[in-house]
Amino acid sequence: MKYLAVALLCLHALSAQALPPMPKLPDDTPIAEFDDGTKFTMGDFKKVYSVLSPAQQQMAMRDRMQFLQQWAFMRKLAHMAEEEKLAEKTPYKEAIEQYRLQILSEAKINDAINQVVIAPDEIVKSYENNKSKFSQVKVKALYIAFGDSLNESQAEAKAKKLLADARGGADFVKLIHKNSDDETSRAKDGDFDTLRQTDNIPDAFRTAVFALKKGEITEPLKQPNGFYLLRAEEVSYRPLSDVRDDIYNELKNAKARQWLDRMNLSTVVKVLNPAFLGK
Repeated sequence: MKYLAVALLCLHALSAQALPPMPKLPDDTPIAEFDDGTKFTMGDFKKVYSVLSPAQQQMAMRDRMQFLQQWAFMRKLAHMAEEEKLAEKTPYKEAIEQYRLQILSEAKINDAINQVVIAPDEIVKSYENNKSKFSQVKVKALYIAFGDSLNESQAEAKAKKLLADARGGADFVKLIHKNSDDETSRAKDGDFDTLRQTDNIPDAFRTAVFALKKGEITEPLKQPNGFYLLRAEEVSYRPLSDVRDDIYNELKNAKARQWLDRMNLSTVVKVLNPAFLGK
């Protein structure tokens, strides 16, 4: 039985070619007929396709004949099982009920999420109350590498000396051109990137950069092969128009979690025999 399940779910190796498009056929178009005379339409295919996993969807689109063969095969076996009333026998009865509970509970969760309403003023209020989350800092970088000509201690000492020079009034861009080992940013007068709170950056960078005011420079920030000095060129906030969708999804997910928590807390279980719990 396990072998059969594995065989039916086995997927072909995916080629590097783009996934073929969905056939442009009307939903009522018959696309196959099974050996019991049942016709399978394009609309039937779309319904089945919509509940497949992404990997199964790829298999179905890449080898449609194999999909039809497997679907017909499973239908035949399922009909045989129904005729033999296997759904009423253990362990199949319990397994079917388990799958039924799982699918229906997931359906209810999805339905509850879909019914969550987020008003426009909620998005604006969340943006204003959490504006620091949307801060962004455009930085210039001076990078001192260690490994070949300098060891780690020497590189750190050089970075600290350059930091002192910059804070003492030296032209930071000139220091970059003379000293930075980051060729890409050096060629752009040190322009490095605009960093955002949501970016995947080291915690040390995040803490240091988002504490800067315009014109300020971080202490040397260690990376695996060198030290960075980052100067804030612009400190601003991402506009609401750029983050509206993110805020909407965040608020919707929060309300969905609240609903789930309420449902969970309102679910009462009375244990009749503590021995079951190992007590």
